[in-house]
Amino acid sequence: QVQLVESGGGLVQAGGSLRLSCVCSESIFRLNVMGWYRQAPGKQRELVATITSGGTTNYADSVKGRFTISRDNAKNTVYLQMNSLKPEDTAVYYCNAEQTRSYILYKYWGQGTQVTVSS
Repeated sequence: QVQLVESGGGLVQAGGSLRLSCVCSESIFRLNVMGWYRQAPGKQRELVATITSGGTTNYADSVKGRFTISRDNAKNTVYLQMNSLKPEDTAVYYCNAEQTRSYILYKYWGQGTQVTVSS
């Protein structure tokens, strides 16, 4: 069972920066994809950014050019660097991991970390 623990959320003013971290309980080499999702009050959870085991990244249009996802394989950690934050970035941010074992796709989620951007 893969466990994900997020940290780094908080309160920041518009235009500021935060870096989220997601530590995985096992080697992230074994995971197909890791990513960050977010859910604002009254809205559905949405994709923010993903990174594959090969390092290919993907971003939601709303965060392109402002957010950067990266991984440190030695620390089994994925990061989300968030710059130029806007009030609409306010949400609970969740770390996600996908792993294929015996041809079955497993998805794992962290507990979430709150990001609040004040105007």
